[in-house]
Amino acid sequence: LQQVPILQANNGPSLMGLTAIAAHLVQEAQQKQLLGRTAEEKAIMQQWLEYRVTQIDGHRGKDETRTILKDLNHYLEDKVYLAGNNFTLADILVYYGLHPIMTELAVQEKEKYVNVSRWFDHIQNYPGIRQHLPPVVMMKNRLYTSGH
Repeated sequence: LQQVPILQANNGPSLMGLTAIAAHLVQEAQQKQLLGRTAEEKAIMQQWLEYRVTQIDGHRGKDETRTILKDLNHYLEDKVYLAGNNFTLADILVYYGLHPIMTELAVQEKEKYVNVSRWFDHIQNYPGIRQHLPPVVMMKNRLYTSGH
């Protein structure tokens, strides 16, 4: 059974669910740009928060993992961030959701999902994001090149 996070605020009702809590904390921290700058960005960001909870957190087994990575890889083909040109809460929460998956992937699999790997590496190196999580190594060590 999956645990639903609950935030008990000092001055108000308790909040339930990852996305509600995260959005609340962003507001409190006065980082509203993380929720999206335009109406379209806000909607896309909400979509990705929903995706994190329903697809990534709810995934079962290797087939569903592959489907998630394939879909994300296709989506990120022409994007730097999930909600367009700006870093949002969606990038943070999807990064945290994918971390255990990316940790388990072999180097060949990471190279197969090159857009996901590029995005993931970019987010894990974003200031203040990775926190306590171990860094995920993305590419083969290219120390030995053929030619010397």
